[in-house]
Amino acid sequence: MADSKFELPGVEVPEIFRAFTEKGVQQAKDTYARFKAAAEGTTDLLEDSYSSASKGAAEFNLKALDALRENVNAAFDYTRELFAAKTLSEAVELSSSHVRKQFEALSAQAKDLSEAAQKAAEAAAEPIKAGMAKSFNVQ
Repeated sequence: MADSKFELPGVEVPEIFRAFTEKGVQQAKDTYARFKAAAEGTTDLLEDSYSSASKGAAEFNLKALDALRENVNAAFDYTRELFAAKTLSEAVELSSSHVRKQFEALSAQAKDLSEAAQKAAEAAAEPIKAGMAKSFNVQ
């Protein structure tokens, strides 16, 4: 066989096609950079929200434990005082007083825990709210 070479003819890419291709590649890079920045921003928002939620939950739990401790101590005090009562009327008075104090304490504790839960929820939502406002340029 003869020594044959298969050569592609020299084709020159038109400048307009080259410019169009380079522009497309640059747009793809720019779009990727924007998506990457958005994903990183979303990750940061979720981390901030989780951190705020964790702090809020810890504060709520501490308040709940304080309320529990207060209620247990009140129950022990009531029991001790009840056993020390000398008359039935004294025991009835102690019981009435204890019920009234516990109702007031439980009402205050419920209000305090409700406020703590609301504060924790608001703190957890704030980073997301701020991020959304920033993303949509809402002020």
